[in-house]
Amino acid sequence: MESLYEKALCHELYLQGIKSENQIAIPVLYKGEKLGEHRIDVLVEDQIILELKAVEKIDPVYKAQLLSYLKLTGKKLGLLINFNVPVLKDGVTRIIL
Repeated sequence: MESLYEKALCHELYLQGIKSENQIAIPVLYKGEKLGEHRIDVLVEDQIILELKAVEKIDPVYKAQLLSYLKLTGKKLGLLINFNVPVLKDGVTRIIL
Protein backbone atom coordinates (compact mmCIF):
# COMPACT_ATOMS: atom_id res chain seq x y z
CA MET A 1 0.00 0.00 0.00
CA GLU A 2 1.35 3.39 -0.98
CA SER A 3 2.09 5.69 1.97
CA LEU A 4 1.93 9.46 2.11
CA TYR A 5 5.73 9.45 2.43
CA GLU A 6 6.01 7.55 -0.86
CA LYS A 7 3.59 9.87 -2.62
CA ALA A 8 5.34 13.01 -1.36
CA LEU A 9 8.82 11.70 -2.12
CA CYS A 10 7.89 10.53 -5.62
CA HIS A 11 6.22 13.87 -6.33
CA GLU A 12 9.30 15.77 -5.16
CA LEU A 13 11.56 13.56 -7.30
CA TYR A 14 9.27 14.19 -10.28
CA LEU A 15 9.48 17.96 -9.71
CA GLN A 16 13.29 17.65 -9.71
CA GLY A 17 13.21 15.71 -13.01
CA ILE A 18 14.24 12.44 -11.38
CA LYS A 19 12.53 9.24 -12.52
CA SER A 20 11.01 7.14 -9.75
CA GLU A 21 8.50 4.32 -9.41
CA ASN A 22 6.81 3.10 -6.29
CA GLN A 23 5.37 -0.19 -5.06
CA ILE A 24 7.39 -2.24 -7.56
CA ALA A 25 6.60 -5.95 -7.22
CA ILE A 26 9.53 -8.34 -7.18
CA PRO A 27 8.76 -12.06 -7.30
CA VAL A 28 10.16 -14.50 -4.78
CA LEU A 29 11.15 -17.66 -6.63
CA TYR A 30 12.15 -21.03 -5.27
CA LYS A 31 13.40 -23.66 -7.70
CA GLY A 32 11.60 -21.89 -10.51
CA GLU A 33 8.29 -21.55 -8.70
CA LYS A 34 6.89 -18.20 -7.63
CA LEU A 35 6.12 -18.36 -3.92
CA GLY A 36 5.06 -14.78 -3.49
CA GLU A 37 6.32 -11.28 -3.96
CA HIS A 38 7.86 -8.36 -2.14
CA ARG A 39 7.14 -4.70 -2.89
CA ILE A 40 9.85 -2.09 -3.16
CA ASP A 41 8.70 1.23 -1.69
CA VAL A 42 10.50 3.43 -4.25
CA LEU A 43 12.92 2.71 -7.09
CA VAL A 44 14.88 5.77 -8.23
CA GLU A 45 16.28 5.98 -11.78
CA ASP A 46 16.03 2.16 -11.97
CA GLN A 47 19.14 2.01 -9.75
CA ILE A 48 18.52 2.94 -6.11
CA ILE A 49 16.02 1.18 -3.86
CA LEU A 50 14.46 3.28 -1.12
CA GLU A 51 12.86 1.56 1.86
CA LEU A 52 10.79 4.07 3.79
CA LYS A 53 9.93 3.83 7.48
CA ALA A 54 8.46 6.04 10.19
CA VAL A 55 9.56 4.24 13.34
CA GLU A 56 11.09 5.06 16.72
CA LYS A 57 14.19 2.96 16.05
CA ILE A 58 15.61 1.20 13.00
CA ASP A 59 15.42 -2.51 13.68
CA PRO A 60 18.07 -4.77 12.07
CA VAL A 61 15.27 -6.60 10.25
CA TYR A 62 14.70 -3.46 8.13
CA LYS A 63 18.31 -3.53 6.97
CA ALA A 64 17.99 -7.24 6.19
CA GLN A 65 14.80 -6.52 4.24
CA LEU A 66 16.55 -3.91 2.09
CA LEU A 67 19.55 -6.18 1.58
CA SER A 68 17.18 -8.93 0.38
CA TYR A 69 15.61 -6.52 -2.11
CA LEU A 70 19.07 -5.63 -3.43
CA LYS A 71 19.94 -9.29 -3.88
CA LEU A 72 16.63 -10.16 -5.55
CA THR A 73 16.88 -7.29 -8.04
CA GLY A 74 20.62 -7.21 -8.61
CA LYS A 75 20.73 -3.53 -7.65
CA LYS A 76 23.83 -2.30 -5.84
CA LEU A 77 22.59 0.59 -3.68
CA GLY A 78 19.73 1.07 -1.26
CA LEU A 79 18.73 3.72 1.24
CA LEU A 80 16.77 2.97 4.38
CA ILE A 81 15.03 6.21 5.29
CA ASN A 82 13.35 6.77 8.65
CA PHE A 83 11.08 9.81 8.63
CA ASN A 84 10.55 9.70 12.41
CA VAL A 85 13.65 11.76 13.27
CA PRO A 86 14.12 15.47 14.04
CA VAL A 87 16.64 15.89 11.17
CA LEU A 88 16.00 13.74 8.10
CA LYS A 89 19.69 13.20 7.27
CA ASP A 90 20.01 11.42 10.64
CA GLY A 91 17.38 8.93 9.49
CA VAL A 92 19.18 7.81 6.32
CA THR A 93 21.16 4.55 6.27
CA ARG A 94 23.05 3.55 3.13
CA ILE A 95 23.21 -0.14 2.25
CA ILE A 96 25.59 -1.36 -0.49
CA LEU A 97 25.48 -4.85 -1.96
